[in-house]
Amino acid sequence: MCRMTTAVFAGLLGLWAGSALAEGITGDVGLGISYQPREPSGSRYQTLPVPYFDLDWGNVSLDTDDGLTWSALNHNGLSVGPYLNYLPGRTANGSLKGLRDVSDRAEAGGFIQYAPADFWRIYAQLGRAVGGARERSGVLGKVGGELGYPLGAGVIGSSGLVAHFADARQTQTFFGVDEHEAAASGIRPYSASAGFQNVTLTQSLQIPLAPNWSLLTSASWVHLVGSAADSSIVRQTGEVNQGQVQAAISYTFN
Repeated sequence: MCRMTTAVFAGLLGLWAGSALAEGITGDVGLGISYQPREPSGSRYQTLPVPYFDLDWGNVSLDTDDGLTWSALNHNGLSVGPYLNYLPGRTANGSLKGLRDVSDRAEAGGFIQYAPADFWRIYAQLGRAVGGARERSGVLGKVGGELGYPLGAGVIGSSGLVAHFADARQTQTFFGVDEHEAAASGIRPYSASAGFQNVTLTQSLQIPLAPNWSLLTSASWVHLVGSAADSSIVRQTGEVNQGQVQAAISYTFN
């Protein structure tokens, strides 16, 4: 539910500003708190304030998880188009001291989604990390699905399952260790390969508080797979199974 930092939210909100002043904006916007891993290997956790948004203006959407998307083709529940999202980096301190820092970057690519009803969808994204060192800007993407359902008393639940994948360059960025890093960090050398990185299961609730106001909660289980799970970083300092919980107060625009 809550993935972007406040600074990145402000940047994407700037892209949104032109359309946000127009009529027809619908969706939710809010602010919450998240307890989550600081980087993909799960070596440490952090608690931080995060924005929440799920806004639509015609065929343009701004979403906490999917970023800024444009449905260039939208017909009978099938939508296809480009997207731009935020890709968090890594500060190599603490148990990761000696590894390389990874700067925050953008993720740009295309998506396809089939959502014939408001309460369920299946989708896929394929993009590339943009910015930072070229050797750390690989291909990445995800495939997943989401199902929503009423639970009574106005409470709406949703369950989502998504699998993330990346090429060897992108996987090496967060899970690989070269000889120089191994000497500096004490973590064994490791060469990461392409493939699926993790499977994430998420359960969310939307609980009405007052007209147009809701409490949003979300809990996720992240299970590393393939080359990511076998990484020496994960085995020595991280976790194959990771958790993430968020809560936010949101306002609904009609």
